[in-house]
Amino acid sequence: MLASIFRFAILPLLGILFLLFAAVVWIGEGLGGERHPRGQLVEEALDPAQVALRRETREAAGRALGASRDTQILFGDLHVHTTYSGDAFAFSLPIFQGEGVHPPADACDFARFCADLDFWSINDHAESITPWQWTETKQSIRECNAVAGDPANPDLVSFLGWEWTQSSMRGPRTHYGHKNVVFRDTEEERVPTRPIGAGAGGLFETPLPGAAWALLRFGMTLGDLDNLRPYLDFHRFTRDARALPRCPAGVPVRDLPVDCLEGAETPEQLFDKLDDWGFPSFVVPHGTSWGIHAPEFADLSEQLAPGGHDPARQKLFEVYSGHGASEVLASVSETVANETGQPVCAEPTDAYLPCCWQAGELIRARCGDASPEICEARVERARKLALEAVMPYGVVPDARPAEWLDCGQPRGAFMAAFEYRPKMSAQHGLASRDPSAGPEAGAFRFGLIGSSDNHKARPGPGYKEIGRRAFGDAYGFRRDWYDRLSVPGEPSPEPQPGAGLLGAGFERGASFYSTAGLVAVHAAGRDRGSIFDALGARHAYGTSGPRILLWFDLENGPDGPAPMGSEVRTRRAPRFTVRAKGAFEQRAGCPDSVTTRVSPERLDRLCMGECHHPGDTRVPIERIEVVRIRPQVTGEEPIEERVDDPWRVFECPADGTGCRIDFEDPEYDGQQEFLYYVRALQTPSGAVNGDPLRCERDDAGRCLRARPCPASGPDFDPDDECLSPVRERAWSSPIWLRPPLERAG
Repeated sequence: MLASIFRFAILPLLGILFLLFAAVVWIGEGLGGERHPRGQLVEEALDPAQVALRRETREAAGRALGASRDTQILFGDLHVHTTYSGDAFAFSLPIFQGEGVHPPADACDFARFCADLDFWSINDHAESITPWQWTETKQSIRECNAVAGDPANPDLVSFLGWEWTQSSMRGPRTHYGHKNVVFRDTEEERVPTRPIGAGAGGLFETPLPGAAWALLRFGMTLGDLDNLRPYLDFHRFTRDARALPRCPAGVPVRDLPVDCLEGAETPEQLFDKLDDWGFPSFVVPHGTSWGIHAPEFADLSEQLAPGGHDPARQKLFEVYSGHGASEVLASVSETVANETGQPVCAEPTDAYLPCCWQAGELIRARCGDASPEICEARVERARKLALEAVMPYGVVPDARPAEWLDCGQPRGAFMAAFEYRPKMSAQHGLASRDPSAGPEAGAFRFGLIGSSDNHKARPGPGYKEIGRRAFGDAYGFRRDWYDRLSVPGEPSPEPQPGAGLLGAGFERGASFYSTAGLVAVHAAGRDRGSIFDALGARHAYGTSGPRILLWFDLENGPDGPAPMGSEVRTRRAPRFTVRAKGAFEQRAGCPDSVTTRVSPERLDRLCMGECHHPGDTRVPIERIEVVRIRPQVTGEEPIEERVDDPWRVFECPADGTGCRIDFEDPEYDGQQEFLYYVRALQTPSGAVNGDPLRCERDDAGRCLRARPCPASGPDFDPDDECLSPVRERAWSSPIWLRPPLERAG
């Protein structure tokens, strides 16, 4: 009887389910979708008078402060994604309230007409760039340079590059972080045949089999049939990337097939492959302290081990972007060692609230009538699970973002990256040394820059504090999708082992995306070579978005004055000069030079109707802060004792005329290396997500109540730009003082 039921009822049902499954896989893997070409850019050049005005105003400001020299300050963005990046394409979909695709031509037009930049670089994730997309990218960059006018004096210089996107939670010495690769040249014979991604080279390399990927994408599409086309195009995007074979290991780069995805497991392998090509390039670490992809054990100093650092290429460090700052060596830690040496959740201090601790407090608040022993056991389990989780929020998946207060964030730090990792900060790297790798490769001597990390083809969107989801990268599910994925039911008194598809982390993270930073260079000219050379010499600085003018010089070097980025061998006590002038306040709308060249429709879609449009009044510089670092000598000295931040602070005139300060350091005796860099801080102004969690604090600075700024869910307000007052700033590249070399004999 049972055999008959199975034969005549269950078998046909299983057959139907199998056919349905096959159909889903076929739809997800093989049906429809189009490739998105590079796009059509505006072919009209900018008014040369407008370009000349940039130089004239900056030089006049420098002369007023006594900073007369043969270089000019130029502003750019060396970290820009289009929807040729897999994550950018995904977040452009309707499920994430996306705008739709933004191809490379959009980035060119935004840089020229919206942001009025002097240079920029495209840096899509190499792990998903197909040969067709790489060809389109190269052609778009060449077209952008072609419409910029005279190559010796263009209105915009466009650089070619990609992002090497690596992350690992496996343990120490496996996480290296994200790095941008930027090339000097764009000619076909002067650039690699294919970009080089992390790992084996594929962004979509996951434990999920192809059928599971297809089911996931099919389910996403099925829930939004009124917007079918973008999802089919995304399916095509992922199919193209997944269909490419991985390039074979151990083969010289010039001997590899054109149509494979090339990967490098470690920075050493990446540097070796770039050496094989032999083309001038930079490798720029960025977003290093962002805990979404950097585990707590990550330590930048471990990359100073032999082979992990290339001082000829890693000359710059992105200290700030639209994903937050990675500057300070904050005193924060989720763990302490117990009596047996095992890591356990650290208790909170006035400076830091560990998220593992807050997970326990959230569970404690739900104990209700449970006995104290049972309640405390739940609390301890919550803290343990939070430490073991990649993200702690899934341990209490039904908690709202505000309930986590300001856990995971260093208090008092300027716009610190989400889930901050202090050992991946610029200060930690600059203070670290590994003598076993040699005097050069065993030290990070980074110039400090800013950029955007924008994923909507908008280079340098920090000129106005608007559009936090367009000019920044705040993403969130559309409300109907949010409701589908939210954790149902009453709040659970038991901690969960990472449960919850959504969790507070996704919403909370949206509060930590700002508009953008910028990189500035002191260059001999506007041409490509001059900009690249200035970057290579570290005559560069970063800003949090405004076009602050900054000069930082050693006045009494043995060969005369030396600008930021210089390495000087001397035993003489140094004497420095800092000059700074605030950015121009912005007028509303776009200048006539833009509106006469770009259609209103394109200005609305790209620029949101608002361009870089400086007025005549500059924001005052409020103060100058000097940071002094005495790097390790043996590699064993406690790094926290080597960083003096701030070492000196100087107040500036409030009249907006600019600021000049002079200082000395009589403690430098020429016996070991010292380095100095400066921050120039403007008077406070409103910034998107300037205070990401908008905490009400007690007298000790502890967060009592938080009001995050999500981009989805019941707390999302689409009209709230989440402006909070901050002191926008510029970070100079350091000046290194080193003992003179001993003469032989």
